[in-house]
Amino acid sequence: IRKNGEEVTISVEQILPGEVFIVRPGDRLPLDGVVIEGDTTVDQSAMTGESMPIHKGLNDEVYAGTINLDGYLAVRTKRGSSESMLSNILRMVEEAEGRRSPTETLVNRFARYYTPTIIVLAILFATVPPLVLGSPWIPSIYNSLVLLVIGCPCALTIATPVTMVSAITSASRNGVLIKGSAFIEKINKAKVYAFDKTGTLTVGRPEVTDIIPFDVEKDEVLAIASALEENSKHPIANAIKNKATEYKMPHYTAEEFLSSTGRGVEAKINGVKYRIGNQRLYDERDLRYPVEAINELETQGKTVIILSREDKVMGLIALMDQGRATAKQAVRELRRQGMKVEMLTGDNETTAAAIAEQVGFNGYHANLLPEEKLKIIEELKQHGQVVMVGDGVNDAPALAAADVGVAMGGLGSDIALETADIVLLEDDLTRLVYLQRLSRTTLSRIRENITISVVMKLAIVILAAFGVISLWVSVVLGDVGLALLVILNSIRISGVKP
Repeated sequence: IRKNGEEVTISVEQILPGEVFIVRPGDRLPLDGVVIEGDTTVDQSAMTGESMPIHKGLNDEVYAGTINLDGYLAVRTKRGSSESMLSNILRMVEEAEGRRSPTETLVNRFARYYTPTIIVLAILFATVPPLVLGSPWIPSIYNSLVLLVIGCPCALTIATPVTMVSAITSASRNGVLIKGSAFIEKINKAKVYAFDKTGTLTVGRPEVTDIIPFDVEKDEVLAIASALEENSKHPIANAIKNKATEYKMPHYTAEEFLSSTGRGVEAKINGVKYRIGNQRLYDERDLRYPVEAINELETQGKTVIILSREDKVMGLIALMDQGRATAKQAVRELRRQGMKVEMLTGDNETTAAAIAEQVGFNGYHANLLPEEKLKIIEELKQHGQVVMVGDGVNDAPALAAADVGVAMGGLGSDIALETADIVLLEDDLTRLVYLQRLSRTTLSRIRENITISVVMKLAIVILAAFGVISLWVSVVLGDVGLALLVILNSIRISGVKP
């Protein structure tokens, strides 16, 4: 922090509201605050869901946990560490998790009545025939023991856990980590799926989508742009350089660089002055650019960079955070199964609308802060149980509030992975469709196991009542054999594949 004109290092917890801290390129912001000096671009995708870096200048608000990309900042602290946006997110996660109630399984409800009933029947088998019908005591007690043996709910009690363990094991082999059996049941009851955008539906990094030249070749636009961005580590610069490498563009050497933080770069190539940047760079220099062409690209949710030679625009480069190849297929299949599928994002309205139309959602909600995502999840519960799919810190409260939270394992933040009930280890959204099938199959196997157990038990009870079945046969059929049958039926779940 800055104290008495000097920079000193202290613990984040000791910084008070009103004090000024310094942030250099590449640093993660430690606290929420307002910029009082400097100019930069900030990657706040993990906190707000915005896919592109955001320009921050004088009097702009910045948040703890975001990353300063390329400029020097002096920031006046607004809140202490315990009241920062990041701390509030963690607090909302704890509150949302506290509102959850455990699901009572069918077997637990059935066991309330089953075990006492068997004990009462065994007593009646032992006492009623001798006392009422005058039958010998020994055969009656023997039949009572047969009933107790076959009434032992071994197969019935393992019907659910064995099936659930088989399902969880099968899922882990197919790239899905399920943190508890209750979530398999909840997935089957789900009626609504809510998706985060950045890092979940998209890969979380921009890619070049369009190169529009003016009186030059596309190759020249890309080659010049790559040379100007040579020394930049900005995500947009990386995307342009990657595109140039992919198409093996000729290499130009730029010199006399002049960088304008949050705007762009100027440099000379073979003595000619070039510049590349956003509209702010050109507005400040009173240079003209094709507004209509830029507006058309921006309505598609794309970010547009302008390239010029001297004072004349020679091309536009459009970039966009690309959607995952599996997103459209997953959403289409979920909607086909009758699910309501919504997108929740902190990104702007234009980008959100473009992605929602491209992927095929029922609806979308843009410009959302973490607490607003949580509120939307609570509202969606009016339609039934909700599954939330996300990856960032800003998704954690919504993941916790949803009936089932699903995190992306490869790109997911630590908080999201910790909060989620299910993790997609391979970041493949079609695994959600697999989860639906696995859940249906698992609950079907549980019902089969319970039905087999109850029917077999009742059949042997009736046979025992008439003294038709011996003790050892009842053990083989009603206990060991039945338990083995339940286990074998549960193992069949491994046949469910993505």
